[in-house]
Amino acid sequence: MLDVEMIKELRETTGLSVAEIRKALEESGGDRDKAQAILKARGTTIAEKKATRSTNQGVVESYIHATRKVGAMVEVLCETDFVARNPLFLELAHDMAMHVVAMDPRSNDELLSQPFIKDQTITIEKLIQGYVAKIGENIKLGKFIRFQI
Repeated sequence: MLDVEMIKELRETTGLSVAEIRKALEESGGDRDKAQAILKARGTTIAEKKATRSTNQGVVESYIHATRKVGAMVEVLCETDFVARNPLFLELAHDMAMHVVAMDPRSNDELLSQPFIKDQTITIEKLIQGYVAKIGENIKLGKFIRFQI
């Protein structure tokens, strides 16, 4: 019997379906760490499959640092207006704007390859892939700009 608390925890961590989590736990023999690795790989696979889908919707998110001396605006794109209003998608857009303020990337490629400021174990590209797996739509970084006084 699978541990309901472990399923709940993995669901909150990964955002993947309960069925996917059960399958990963069964494959891993109930080992949480192995299951999480399996789920991470599945999330990447899901993101790769959705990468060719058109992203004609999205949001422009801004972040102004508490000093009011530096700020950023980022364009984060998705497939549908419905997802553009999703709190998870908006959270991603806000985190990306905050990251641009903190790390001052010069290009999209540089931004995507940087370690995420809130979790140095993943890059921005991997962060986006995780949200693609959670939300179920293709998500892409559009343009961004950083202002500093």
